[in-house]
Amino acid sequence: MLSYSQKHLNEIAKAKPVESFLETADIETSSDDYARRFAGEVGDWFLKVQEETTLRFLQPYPGATVLDVGGGHGQVTKALIENHYNLTVTGSDESCKNRIQQFVDAGQCRFEIGDVLHLPYDDQSFDVVLSYRLLPHVTHWQPFLAELARVARKAVILDYPEVQSINYIQPLLFKYKKNLEGNTRTYTCFRQKEVVDMFKQKGFAYSDHFRQFFLPMVLHRKLEQVSISSAAERVSRLMGFTSVLGSPVILKVVREGK
Repeated sequence: MLSYSQKHLNEIAKAKPVESFLETADIETSSDDYARRFAGEVGDWFLKVQEETTLRFLQPYPGATVLDVGGGHGQVTKALIENHYNLTVTGSDESCKNRIQQFVDAGQCRFEIGDVLHLPYDDQSFDVVLSYRLLPHVTHWQPFLAELARVARKAVILDYPEVQSINYIQPLLFKYKKNLEGNTRTYTCFRQKEVVDMFKQKGFAYSDHFRQFFLPMVLHRKLEQVSISSAAERVSRLMGFTSVLGSPVILKVVREGK
């Protein structure tokens, strides 16, 4: 079992208070308000697609130690525990633990406060590092990806909105999207090549990716009809639209030689 003494973690917190962290977007994504965007049958469907892809990408590493950076939203916590992964979740603030408190209290996973740009772990401390719902809201994204790579022994799995998708015109649609969702935020879209190239600099190679949806998620949320949405997405995937214009993307990179 991977463990870190409370004394060690307290020393880290004392050396660098949470208030000095440059990137704290996960405080929002770990909130109850953010979780409401994934409520109901449509939200369950979104998370099921993400969960199935995550577990598929993790299949080569049974029983692996997994670090979920910014994973206080708890979107994959239960699935990772039930599939016997040794899970640690980091958050930028104590409040990021609220949605996974039951799992922490039961001793099924650990939660530790950490700066996403200076994770409190040695190099290659975890077999796999995950990070969902965070990269598009991080300003210093290159150092962020470098940290994920530094602490990962075998693989990094993360998601991001793809430039080559309907998300590309999101600045034009933001006002409309905010009127529909109420609690949306601006975010950065990425090209797969720029993300993969960043990881290549750290000794990682592209392994796999999965484009989740062709149609914007906000449309599925407002339609509130999983049967119609899932049918539309199946047709889009069969027609090849999703493979070209789908988003968000779940990307897996692996450390070369591992």
